[in-house]
Amino acid sequence: QGMIGKLMVAVKKLSNTVDITESKFHGEVKCLMKTKHKNIVRFLGYCADTQGKMAEYEGKLVMADVRNWLLCFEFVPKGSLDKHMSDASCGLEWRERYRIIRGICEGLCYLHEKRILHLDLKPANVLLDIGMVPKIADFGLSRCFDEGQTRAITQHLCGSQGYLAPEFYRGQIAFASDIYSLGVIIMEMLTGAKGYFEEEHVRTI
Repeated sequence: QGMIGKLMVAVKKLSNTVDITESKFHGEVKCLMKTKHKNIVRFLGYCADTQGKMAEYEGKLVMADVRNWLLCFEFVPKGSLDKHMSDASCGLEWRERYRIIRGICEGLCYLHEKRILHLDLKPANVLLDIGMVPKIADFGLSRCFDEGQTRAITQHLCGSQGYLAPEFYRGQIAFASDIYSLGVIIMEMLTGAKGYFEEEHVRTI
């Protein structure tokens, strides 16, 4: 969280780990730059800088590349949707739940029209603004499909347990994968309960 002039912004710093490659970072930026919708968190810009730094490795000083990759977004004050879904009533009025569900649907429809798969849709990745308008966020696992492409094969299973569509486990991703995740969110909002057991975040299998 920070300020640009009088505008409050949220800054996401990507961790300096091997699983976040330059191509993955550029892929996220590419997807974000294609989006402009009331139900998608607004992307303001990015910083990609790599500097050399001396570091000790196995008792020797070596030159290491230190990456500083930052993404800048609008600040969304009400936090993520999962913080508002803690009990059977979800802490939300029925009309408010309907508006949030509709907003997520409209945002996801827009992404798919832009040939973007989110691939990690869950309550923690839906932010709420001051008027409780939902905004889909976190495009770290997203993929951009070519025109006419409807599915892809992947060797890496990434996402969040409980929200992954069955075809994920067969190494397939498609627009329907996001629809499955959306359905899980809707069920969770209507019942206030998760339809699965809590497990660790899935990264690679």
